[in-house]
Amino acid sequence: MAGLHTGRDASQEKPSPVSLDGSRDAALPQSRQDVVDEDGAGNHRAPAGLIRVKSAGESGRRGFHPIQFFTIIWISSSRVARTVNILWPFVPAALAVYYTQTGPATLRFSLAYIAMVPCANLIGFAGGELARKMPHMLGVLTETTIGSIVEIVLFLVLLLETPSENKYYIIRAAILGSILATMLLCLGLCFFAAGVRRETATFDSALSEVGTGLLLMAGLGLAIPTIFQHSIILDLAKYGIDEGQLNTKTTQISRVVAVLLLIAYIVFVWFQMRTHHGIYDAIFEHDERRDADGHKQKYKAKLTLTECIVSLAISVALVILIALALVREIEPLVEESGISDPFIGLILVPLVEKAAEHLTALDEAWDNQINFALSHCIGSTIQTAMLNAPLVVIVAWGSGLPLNLNFEVFEIAVLIIAIITVGNYLRDQKSDYLEGFLCIITYVAIAVAAFYFPTPLEAHSNPGGGHGERSLFM
Repeated sequence: MAGLHTGRDASQEKPSPVSLDGSRDAALPQSRQDVVDEDGAGNHRAPAGLIRVKSAGESGRRGFHPIQFFTIIWISSSRVARTVNILWPFVPAALAVYYTQTGPATLRFSLAYIAMVPCANLIGFAGGELARKMPHMLGVLTETTIGSIVEIVLFLVLLLETPSENKYYIIRAAILGSILATMLLCLGLCFFAAGVRRETATFDSALSEVGTGLLLMAGLGLAIPTIFQHSIILDLAKYGIDEGQLNTKTTQISRVVAVLLLIAYIVFVWFQMRTHHGIYDAIFEHDERRDADGHKQKYKAKLTLTECIVSLAISVALVILIALALVREIEPLVEESGISDPFIGLILVPLVEKAAEHLTALDEAWDNQINFALSHCIGSTIQTAMLNAPLVVIVAWGSGLPLNLNFEVFEIAVLIIAIITVGNYLRDQKSDYLEGFLCIITYVAIAVAAFYFPTPLEAHSNPGGGHGERSLFM
């Protein structure tokens, strides 16, 4: 990859030639055979067992030490994450206000919403500490999966613990909103942060090409039930079926698509973890060598394995409690404030779901680890589209609930256009602050449209309640 200015002495980073097309670092393996040849040519690597603990993740301690535990959590992984820890007092306040039903719904929702951020940050930090103890690809996958715990919990709480009929609409909107937030907002912030510190940030095509292809395939897969539903509903008499039969068919198609997307995700994980892991390991090792804060991370205190598990258990328990408070206040919030379901599902819920992922990726981009940042942004987006969304559809199927993937045309059209736009930015394996700024502006435009998008009457149990005219300027 092209040399990037990280604030360190340029002599500390070995210059590496660029291939003729400028897309790949010639020092990195271009294929699986390159990895085999390097190992056979005397570049003896340590056995890459999945269980071994990397030296970068060793804490030098064992067991659980309360003082060190709370100190490390407070210091956190970055200044931004450390600032988020100031929000911890909102956690007991949100729980107290919700369970005593004190104040208006807007207050209860707002407190729960803010309280979710430090809990999500703790999940992300503990996941990152755990990932440091694993080989690169397993660590990235583990960190991304742990970062998605908040999203999975919110989806399942919405599905299983919310009696209102509008829960299906909000879940569908939240699925697409999560994809858009990570793909446009998080990626845009990463490009912008990397571009502020250096003129151009370069990343490897192994990440961008595979990621773009999977995103496009997942987007088309999610769009199939919507296209099917809206193609037939325009003229039901022509096809000789009623709306109930059409909904049943759409639900059945959604379940098949969910299973297919889940299978595709499993194959993708096998591709990364088993058959092509050498290429990805080399990419991430290259990123570690050019980490602007690498010298600080090496000597920073780290959590033990036991402390990682304890922090994950505490944060997940808090997330479940706050998620219950959050989702049960959505309908009262809609009726009280007039905020539409599309805005809650597409914008508000996804922002708090992906808080941990956004903070982690932003810190990596700032530290010149753009491949790590890209893997978190694209990996998290792929996981939402190909794992979390299919999972909630399959859980609904097993619970006898009619959740399908019939999105609004507005939502699915925005998703496909966003995937194409981001794919165009990733095509040249380079980014700068302008591309990041444009991604952020695009997301803001979508948020404004979602704010004005009305809730469909059939999506809400009380069609006439609280959906008056809204304006950003009132």
